Amino acid sequence: MDLDTLVRLSRQRQRQLGRAAPPPSLRLGLPEGMADPLGCDAVAVPAALGPQLMSRLPRVGCVYEDGPRWWWIVPADSDVAMEWPVVYAAGAVVRDAGCRPVLINRPEGDVPYTPPIPLYLALCRVTGTTPGWSRALSA
Repeated sequence: MDLDTLVRLSRQRQRQLGRAAPPPSLRLGLPEGMADPLGCDAVAVPAALGPQLMSRLPRVGCVYEDGPRWWWIVPADSDVAMEWPVVYAAGAVVRDAGCRPVLINRPEGDVPYTPPIPLYLALCRVTGTTPGWSRALSA
C-alpha cells in the first residue's frame, strides 16, 4: 500500500468510529472559476495572526474569515508528516463556525492554494513553535 491509501483508510476509519452527535459543520466552497486539482483542506489560524502571515508568504491562496479565525486553503493531505500548530480541517470542512466564513483573499489565476510548507513555517515562526522535523529525537 502506498502512503495515500494508508491516509485515506485511516480517515475512513476515524469517520466510521464517529461521534454520537457531530458538531455543525460546513465545507468551504471555492470561488467561481477556481479549480482544485489536488483537493482541498483548510488551516485555521487565529485572526490576529492573519495579517502577519500574509506578509511572510510568497503566495497567498484563498483565505476565509469567520470572525475569530482565518481559514487558509491548502492542497488535500497537507497534514501528512506535518504537525500543524493550529486546527487542520481535512476536506476544508469547518466545524463550530459561528457564521458562514467570508472570502477575504482571492488569488490571481484559478488555483486556490496557499503553499503549505511556507504557511507551516510562517505559522511556526509567529506561534513560537518548533517545526516537527527540527525537534530533537529521543532514543
